Amino acid sequence: MNLLLLGVLLALIAIAYQLGLKKSRKLAGVHHNTANLHSRPGYYGVLVALWCGIPAFTIFIVWNLIEPSILRQVAFNHVPAQVLSGLDAAGREVLLDRIHALATGFGVTDHAAAYEVTAAEQYAQISKIGAYAKVTVVVCIALLGLLVAKNKISQTYRARNSVEKVIKTSLVLCSGVAILTTVGIVMSMLSEALRFFHFVSPMDFFFGTEWDPGFSTTGNADGRYGVLPLLWGTIMVSAIALLVAIPVGLMIAIYLAEYASPRFRAFAKPTIEILAGIPTIVYGVFALMFVGPFFRQMGDRIGVDINATSALTAGVVMGIMIIPFVSSLSDDIITRVPRALRDGSLGLGATRSETIRQVVLPAALPGIIGAFLLAASRAIGETMIVVLAAGNSPLLHTNPLQAVSTVTVTIVNQLTGDTDFASPQALVAFALGLTLFVITLGLNIVALCIVRKYREQYE
Repeated sequence: MNLLLLGVLLALIAIAYQLGLKKSRKLAGVHHNTANLHSRPGYYGVLVALWCGIPAFTIFIVWNLIEPSILRQVAFNHVPAQVLSGLDAAGREVLLDRIHALATGFGVTDHAAAYEVTAAEQYAQISKIGAYAKVTVVVCIALLGLLVAKNKISQTYRARNSVEKVIKTSLVLCSGVAILTTVGIVMSMLSEALRFFHFVSPMDFFFGTEWDPGFSTTGNADGRYGVLPLLWGTIMVSAIALLVAIPVGLMIAIYLAEYASPRFRAFAKPTIEILAGIPTIVYGVFALMFVGPFFRQMGDRIGVDINATSALTAGVVMGIMIIPFVSSLSDDIITRVPRALRDGSLGLGATRSETIRQVVLPAALPGIIGAFLLAASRAIGETMIVVLAAGNSPLLHTNPLQAVSTVTVTIVNQLTGDTDFASPQALVAFALGLTLFVITLGLNIVALCIVRKYREQYE
């Protein structure tokens, strides 16, 4: 019924647009002289469509939010009080599911009680009445909005102002949703992290050098929760990834922007960007099955002990993954450097390579640095590659050829399995997530500050 009603609403909105457009063109005169109107005819059509759609969709959404609670109350009103009093929250949900199954005709596997049958009959009746009432009310609201807006159309009516106001309000609401979502994520992590710090001192957490969380059923903070080994492992893997991605990505960007033919560029750039669309689990399997064993075999040949799962393996594969981030962003920035700067350098006798080194790259440097820092944020937050390829060894050492553990891997480990979310062993994941969030936020802020401070404007 909801899908049918949505289809009817969309059809009414389309009709409303056409009616508004037709009336505005009629007001414009025989030759459709839009100079007689305050706004272009399209704005009048959009205005009528908005008046038809927004109130109707609002009623539709509110009705669907309220309807389940009303049906729930109707169902429970026909269940004996002694039965409801003996059920907990989960039991009431099971009973409601049984009533819903009986009402919709699916039935239940065992014998239904008499009160369940009665409740299901009332549930089905009220649900049917509510469905027809919803269709009637929503369609009537849509038609009423259509008629009101159509009658408001005149040569002097400021349709464009009204439409732009609605669009501006929509953009503000969308921005507010994004901001509130971020605030909600931060607050949820912060509240759980503060609960963790009731068990473990922040000094021991942020400056501890040992990570060995004990799994306890008593709710005590058994074990050691020093985050430095995890942060160091994250930094080591990310640094290796950037050492791979930055030179390769920057060279690719320079070649595509300055040397490649348009035909080759049109083929090569999308092909390279396909790497960014490959799921990270595929990279993790690739690192585990091919890159790690390859490094170990190479180490055996030269007499160096290289673990198949190590910071080197995870870092190299992660660097391959973030090459498109560096190359694509850097390429876009380099191509935006004005052509006049290149022509001026070449006109003064500089070679193409000298022009790139001394003119193009300095002009694009703020944006390129911003691209590097954004790629670093992407590397720090990566999970699946390091889960499979880093080795999960939370030890504080400086050897990239050995296994390490990162913050993201540890978050996965702490929240995997049957976990009591009130224990410090699970709450530590929120403290780690908040720490990682602050780090990546700091890198993004630094990137934005660098771009804004050193951005140069060219005529």
